[in-house]
Formats: sequence, C-alpha cells, structure tokens
Amino acid sequence: MDKLRFESLNLTAVNIDKIAELFPAAITEALDEDKSTPEKKVYKKAVNFELLRDMLGDEVAGDEAYEFTWVGKREAIREAGRPIRKTLRPCVEESKNWDTTENLYIEGDNLDVLKLLQESYLGKVKMIYIDPPYNTGNDFIYKDNFAMSKEDYDEEQGIYDEYENRLFQNNESNGRFHSDWCSMIYPRLHLARNLLSNDGVIFISIDENEENNMRKICDEIFGQENFIDTLHWKKKKQPSFLAKHTAKVMEYVVVYSKKEDLLEKLSIETLSDATKKVINISNSECTRHFDSGVRVKIGEEGVIKSGKYKIKTMEVNYLSDVQYKNGRTISEVEVTSKFSVSQDKIDKYIEEDLLFITTNYGLRRDVSDEEKLKRKAITDLLLNNYGDNQDSDNEFKELFGEKYFDYTKPVNLILNLVKSNYTNNEIILDFFSGSATTAHAVMQLNAEDSGKRKFIMVQLPEVCPEDSEAYKVGYKNICEIGKERIRRAGEKIKEEAGLMAQDLDIGFRVLKLADTNMKDVYYAADEYNQDMLAKLESNIKDDRTDMDLLYGCLMEWGLPLSMPHTHEEIDGVVVHTYNKGDLMACFAPKVSEKVVKEIARRQPLRVVFRDSSFSSSPEKINVEEIFKLLAPKTSVKVL
Repeated sequence: MDKLRFESLNLTAVNIDKIAELFPAAITEALDEDKSTPEKKVYKKAVNFELLRDMLGDEVAGDEAYEFTWVGKREAIREAGRPIRKTLRPCVEESKNWDTTENLYIEGDNLDVLKLLQESYLGKVKMIYIDPPYNTGNDFIYKDNFAMSKEDYDEEQGIYDEYENRLFQNNESNGRFHSDWCSMIYPRLHLARNLLSNDGVIFISIDENEENNMRKICDEIFGQENFIDTLHWKKKKQPSFLAKHTAKVMEYVVVYSKKEDLLEKLSIETLSDATKKVINISNSECTRHFDSGVRVKIGEEGVIKSGKYKIKTMEVNYLSDVQYKNGRTISEVEVTSKFSVSQDKIDKYIEEDLLFITTNYGLRRDVSDEEKLKRKAITDLLLNNYGDNQDSDNEFKELFGEKYFDYTKPVNLILNLVKSNYTNNEIILDFFSGSATTAHAVMQLNAEDSGKRKFIMVQLPEVCPEDSEAYKVGYKNICEIGKERIRRAGEKIKEEAGLMAQDLDIGFRVLKLADTNMKDVYYAADEYNQDMLAKLESNIKDDRTDMDLLYGCLMEWGLPLSMPHTHEEIDGVVVHTYNKGDLMACFAPKVSEKVVKEIARRQPLRVVFRDSSFSSSPEKINVEEIFKLLAPKTSVKVL
C-alpha cells in the first residue's frame, strides 16, 4: 500500500515533467540539497537549460528583450512552485449547515491555501473576484519572507496575527515599495490561474497606485491575448474637496480570461442558465394557456397545487393543479400573471422546448444565441450604477449597526460582475475575502434567479486593533466578522425572498490552515532511544481528529471539500464515507479483517487507513489481497 505524501503539489516538478514530455533530452539529474545527507545523496530531475536553448534554436530570447521585472521577482516565481507541508482543519462548530452546504470559508494565508487547493479545484473555478491591498503607503500587505526574527520585524513596524502570519505596512519610504507589493501578488495570481476553468474569468479591483503594474503582471501570468478590459468603477458620488491635484472618484476592475477564445461575452443582462423571465412587473395582469409537455426544473415527479405563488414582487397564479412526471407537465393549465409575451409566443416557446417552470413555480424561457449577441457588453459601460462606497457602508451598517471596515465593495458591484459571466451552478472564488461581500453577492444573486452558485472565501485572520469598534464588541479578527456577515446576510436574504429561497444555500464550511497532521522526525537513527520509538508508534499528531485526517486525505487525492459525508460503526470502529464512495476511511488504531472486507465489498473508488492500524507486514499484504479480490479497482493508501 502506498503512503499519502501530505504535501501540497510541487508545481516546479510538474512543470519539469511537462518539459520532459516535449524535450526528454533536456532533462538531467541534479543533487537535491534539501533531501540529501552526507550518508546518502538524493538526486532529482532538473532541466539542462543550455541543451534546451540549443534545441529551441533562434526562438530563444537573447540578452535584450522586452520584460517587466522588479527586485525579488525570481524569488516570487519560485515561491509559487514550492510545496508546503500544511493542511486545512475542519471547524464544524464555527460553520453553518455543515452537512448540506457546498460553500467554503477558509481561514489562513491565501498563498498557502491556494497551494493546498491546487489538486481539489484545478480548473474548476468559473470566476475569481479579488480586492487585494492597494499599496497606498498605509495598507498592510502579506510578507512572504519568514527569515527575519519577530523582534527585528516588530522594529520595522510589522505585525503578526494570532496565527503568526506576518503582515507589514508598506510605506512609501520603503526602497522596495512597488517591488514588495509585486512580489506579494505575483505567486498568488500564478496559483489562482491554475484554478480557473478554461472558460473562466478573473476580476481584480485596484486603484491607480498599482493598476499599471497589475496589468503587466497579469499580461505575464494570463497572457496579453487574454486581457479583456479595464473597467472604470465610480466609487464615490462626489469627489473629495481635499484632493491635491485631481479629485479621484474612480477605481478600476482589471479583467482577464483563462482562454479568451472560450470566454462568452460578458453581458449586463444575463440571467442564470442563459434564461429570461416571461413575466415582468411593468406589464398588466393577463391569463395564458399552457399545453402539457412543459419542462419542470423542480423535480422529476409531483404536483403543483393551484393557487398564487409570490416571485419576489410579482405573483404567478395557477388556476388548477398541474401534474408533472419525468420532468415535464402531463396536464394543461391556465396561468394568470403579468406576462410580458403573447399567447402565440407561449405556444411557440413550448413547441420549441424553450419554456420551463423553475423553482417556486416561476416561468422562464431559454435565451437564443441571437439574443445573446444583441446584449450590451459589460465592457462597454462605465460602472457608475453598480453601487459605491457609501452604499457598501450602508449595507454593512444594516447588518451590524456599525461600520467595521473602510472601503468595502458594494454588493451590487460584485453581483453584477458575477451575473455578467453566465454563471449558474459554478464556483466563485475570492481569496482576499475581507468582509465577505462576495459571499453576500453570490447568495443574493442565487435568491434572485434560483441559481446554485457556490462560493469559496479565503481570508487571513488579521487581528482587529484593540481600539477598533469591532474589537470592542467582541470580534478578535477579520474572519470572525466575515463569517458573521455571511450568517446575517444569508438569513436576511432568505427572509426577504420568501418562497423563492426555500432551497437557498446560506451555509458554509469553515476550514482553518494549520501545520501538517503528521509528526516531524528530525533525529538520526543512532539518536533514538526506546522511549522515543514508543512515541513514534503513531506518525500522526496527538491533537488531530478523524475529521482532520479525512480532510487531509481529500486534498491529497484532489477531491472537492464541499461534498456530503457520513460515518458509521463497523465491528467497533468508525468508518467514514465521503460522497457516496468517492473515499472511505478508517483511522482506528486497530482495524480488523472484518472491517477491511466490509469496506472492500462496497467497492469505493479510494480507501485510506492509518499505517499503524496494521501491526505487521503480513497484515498489510492481507489487506492488499482482500482488495484485489473484492474491489480490484479501488485505490488503497495509508497515512
């Protein structure tokens, strides 16, 4: 049985393997200084760049070439590829609707978190929105070089959060003012690109201080050909009278795609599933006849009872019961509402299979490709009706009664960016989550159009200053505020939406960045004594639970972290089942043959045990033989 490595993906090694596929002759061996010892030298794959240069011929850039560089760029590039030995620990008690939600809230340095998500969410994120530190000379930014001592760092006006993550105030007097900011953002964007789906898009809010550098970095990471536009967002209703030269009322939203030729047109009028309602509040109430055979997107079989159903500010009144089977109506019905289309159009939509009944019995039709092309592109607009800083302050005060953040983004801005991208049940990622406006916007849009979008929020648990209003009312760090906002906003949205939001996902699973679940061993063989060996019978840290180990295995195997899971007792030990058999796990100190056989009979795709659950090599061989016999397609590993 193979062992799980419990280390994030080594992207440098992955890239070398890709080069090896194209130019195998350019691959050689080099001493691995991190793993070698005087007693035993360890070698690793390396690239012979001189030979690779010869193989590429005249296409290799010479001494002079157009490029964007800064002090520390090489280290920033290397940082993106370095693996880490960390994990995400589930925190059920701080979550909401743990068993049913598909949303995630992750606490920790986003650089490490993005590394840990590389396998589970590779190419699975439809949209990323981030609002990173703006580098105004006052903002704190992430410090990724941990070589300096805490005392030296404090002397340079740096701070630590409660988890020893380091931040520092990047003052303009710093000789590396722009370089430090570029080094901070570069590896994060590099890792984020890997998570985007091929038709995915990233929106980055930024101001004039680093907009130019952001464009150059994104040109390098995403490719200049994948630049979509720089949107201008009006952040203030009125300019400041204290402005030194020109009064700033605009910020920017830089937009890049993963692959420009696969990105659909960003539209301001899109609805989920590329659909459009056939009722409109501005129309007069009238009655339409619906023949049988209408698609139903609320289940396979059932009855829509006659009566009125409120859809936000409008009503749909079914004048008789409607039966449906196999996802289509099998009875005719008269419906009264504020229809925006004629009876002929209704008949045409049903005949062409464009009309359907959706959640809480709303009525929509699929939008044709021709209509999509007629929509006005979002990039044609100045974003002056997408909310502003005053709106965002009011939104936050409405939930909390106080303002704990400066310069948060309004819900309407992010909601419209999400809406523009034809999302419906995809993943939206924000790895500078802050006050969790993105989560708020995703839930709001889902309530409006019955979408099933999921969010992943990532935020460093930066401590709240003791003199801040947030700290005074009990919030120790930004994450506590963000989680509470999602709770309050979700309940408010669900209450206001009524029947439209009965199935709305307003929950989230909390995961927290932590050191690896596995014990570290630093001793040479001749330094061990009997007591030390006894303590190492288990290679798992004593404070780790089954849930910690389960989620560590999910990331190792590249499984999503939001799927349902159950646990049961078999022959006196707990067995976990993730997503109906994607993974089964038993972390008991001793696992009987009966348990092994029962797991094998269920034929899961993957199985994991503790290495120490089997006391001898013959026992481990027996486990392998059982699975070869009963579940030959199951992958079995130990930790």
